[in-house]
Amino acid sequence: MERTLKMLAKEAKMRMKKGFWQQCEEELSSSRSHAKEQGINESKMERYFQEKVTTQIKGETPDDFYLKVRDLLLSEGEVSNAIGRLTDKAYYETLSYAEKQRYTLELSERYLQALERFKHEYEFEIKGRNG
Repeated sequence: MERTLKMLAKEAKMRMKKGFWQQCEEELSSSRSHAKEQGINESKMERYFQEKVTTQIKGETPDDFYLKVRDLLLSEGEVSNAIGRLTDKAYYETLSYAEKQRYTLELSERYLQALERFKHEYEFEIKGRNG
């Protein structure tokens, strides 16, 4: 479903009401402090944070990621390079070595959760057909 300008404006208004931007500012400030303490390049951390916020605003949900994983599992089964296939290559290239490691770990955790969900739902679906 394509989002209309009216829908986008309504979503923006809800973000304002719910304090979305205030939460973002607080999280960014905290992340900057953490980056300084860890010796992480602040600008790269800010790009990561910007991507995270943009994803939220675009409306990508954890279910969107799950659907990508489900489609992969249904079309090809469990593959050894699933993390590589799910990696956002353009974003990945902007990261430092440590950030790449963290991104890959987070992606791996999300993949394992989606895989577990898929197995649970698929098992339930099979039992429903046979039951």
